[in-house]
Amino acid sequence: MTSMAHPALRLEINKILTDSDLDGVVTAAILRRWWPDCEIIFGHPGALRAGMFDQIIDRNTAVCDLPMHEKCGLSIDHHQSNEPIGVQSRDMVVVWRNTPSAARIAFDLVREVVDLDDMKDLMEWVDKLDGGSVSKEEYLSDNSIIWLGRVIGGDDNISLYIAEALAKGESVESILSSELVRDILKTKKEKINSTDVLIKDNLKIINRLAIVRLENLGVRSNGYRITALAGEDCDACIVIHGDVGVDFGDPDGYPVSASFYTNSFLHRNGGVFDLTKLATRFDKDGGGHANACGCRIKPISEGGVVRHNVIHSDIDENLRIWIDMWVNK
Repeated sequence: MTSMAHPALRLEINKILTDSDLDGVVTAAILRRWWPDCEIIFGHPGALRAGMFDQIIDRNTAVCDLPMHEKCGLSIDHHQSNEPIGVQSRDMVVVWRNTPSAARIAFDLVREVVDLDDMKDLMEWVDKLDGGSVSKEEYLSDNSIIWLGRVIGGDDNISLYIAEALAKGESVESILSSELVRDILKTKKEKINSTDVLIKDNLKIINRLAIVRLENLGVRSNGYRITALAGEDCDACIVIHGDVGVDFGDPDGYPVSASFYTNSFLHRNGGVFDLTKLATRFDKDGGGHANACGCRIKPISEGGVVRHNVIHSDIDENLRIWIDMWVNK
């Protein structure tokens, strides 16, 4: 390593805590090229902010595609709501950039010292998918990287296998055809039509805002799928997913949450409303980007009295106010 290498690359990193989506997995794979013995751990922004990883994060930990943690040694992120303002610490390296993906930041850092030419095509697609610049035709195509993104998530063992395989230089095609992944891919392909039916059955459009209620259905969907199905009738969408009454760390489910997405197929250069205003209306830890963000459903009631546990009526009330904000934007 030359003396001109980025300060991040001079750190002694032994753990990578990263988001469990395609961007987070690829970020971890890239960093593994430089720190090959690192342990990879997958997390979620809400769980990180809830303190669930406090005991494992130290100055030898890189936190990637997630909010910065005060105890980490390296923070890599690109989310608008996580931009560090006035953060100064001689014990931490913070790399925040307004890039399409966190993986792009890691790629630009590590390619200073490691040959990453085999990842160039993958990086183009990660940027497109995480940055909202993929076309509708590309998203609905049979592209192998699109399917890799659909396989990732829900099972950390699979995500870890994929991250480690990419770090070793295996191709996306070989990963998808591997014994561990191919059955999952087959199931994903078989379920996609039934999932589309479920989305259509639970979709309504109000003032060009598509709303899909998937709570307690054991199904998750991103904005690409919903806006592809809703078409040009919507400018943005809200999807409710997760399980009512569940908290982080519960093995039986995922806390009921909302995700907000601009219809990037229609608005290629940004949406008509900053969706982080919705994501942060009730959840101080909500956020992301103006065109793609999320938050937890929060218990609210008249008079500002807050119940401890989220119930179904809280979803209705959160949505009522979000819709009002959207209509009166």
